[in-house]
Amino acid sequence: MNDSRDTGLTLNPRWDAAGLVTAVCTDAATGKLAMVAHMDAQALAATRATGEAHFFSRSRGRLWRKGETSGNVLKVREIRIDCDQDALWLIVEPQGPACHTGAASCFYRRLGQGDQLEPVD
Repeated sequence: MNDSRDTGLTLNPRWDAAGLVTAVCTDAATGKLAMVAHMDAQALAATRATGEAHFFSRSRGRLWRKGETSGNVLKVREIRIDCDQDALWLIVEPQGPACHTGAASCFYRRLGQGDQLEPVD
């Protein structure tokens, strides 16, 4: 381990070629996975400044605040970064469903037999 990212105490995200890192969001109250998105430097800075989750939307090609149209904001309680600083973990307080479908979590289906998806709680 020669990279200070692995053991140091200075924030130095390892952005991918598109300038993004993966952001995993879990519900602070339940510990359940709420959603996964991507952040660029601007999204991370906006999240830290406002206390509300901001992401980079790959489909829209721009910064977006979670809940900007739905009102289902993710209030950020804590941000952690993984060992090599290429993924973030946001511990959040959802202000409504995390998923754009209205589900509490974006992970509301599991893989069943063949190509079938099965709903989960």
